[in-house]
Amino acid sequence: MSARTISSLQNPTVKAVRALHMRKARDETGLFVAEGLKNVIEGIDTGHAPKILMHGPDAAAHPMMKKAVQATLAARGEVIEVTQDILAKVSRRENPQAVVGVFPQVFHPLETVRPGPAQCVVALHRVRDPGNLGTIVRTADAAGCGAVILVGECCDPYSVEAVRATMGSIFAVPLARVSEAEFAAWRPGWPGSVVGTLLTATATHAEAQYRKPALILMGNEQQGLTPEMAALPDLNVKIPMRGRADSLNLSVATGVMIYAATA
Repeated sequence: MSARTISSLQNPTVKAVRALHMRKARDETGLFVAEGLKNVIEGIDTGHAPKILMHGPDAAAHPMMKKAVQATLAARGEVIEVTQDILAKVSRRENPQAVVGVFPQVFHPLETVRPGPAQCVVALHRVRDPGNLGTIVRTADAAGCGAVILVGECCDPYSVEAVRATMGSIFAVPLARVSEAEFAAWRPGWPGSVVGTLLTATATHAEAQYRKPALILMGNEQQGLTPEMAALPDLNVKIPMRGRADSLNLSVATGVMIYAATA
């Protein structure tokens, strides 16, 4: 099924795929790596064909590989059989997945954002942790949210760590990436509630009255919403802490807010 076989770690294609672990290479090429046949098929099923499909010798017999190969070749991509050592280097794991796909990144214009089946969109301001970001994308997908908007200087949603955390949802949830000024200018046109989380809020997430579609605005892990961003919501809420912990992980808090606003 493979167009060619590569066994050298010094091969230029192998080096190029390995380089996609670095943001500079991802920004320059507009590509990213998705590991595992399940994630590759998820991409194909949502209309994203790999530019490069790498697989180990044992993966060729998997029943879904034929679909992955056909979709890659139909999109004029390249199918390459590689060694286990190459897969380990490409994924930077001792026990790598047997299949690796290289896909184009996709960012959607802000004006195309729609609320989705859940009538909800998530906006994240300066999120720093790729694991949090990937988990939020996965949660947004599970809940039926229409998009995730990255506001300001956020971590890269197409980093290997973030993509892993999405468990394939990176292909299902539209992403938009905008500046604070662009988001502030777009926000007045939102037809439903714009909801922020603040420690000083009087209403809890469960008490608030959400007007759908809801736009949930979450701040970063350390500081929460800046004063400028906290001024944008028309509804601010808090998630009560009933134990000794004084805060929730960002991805957990965002999940709580998504389901509160879409109940």
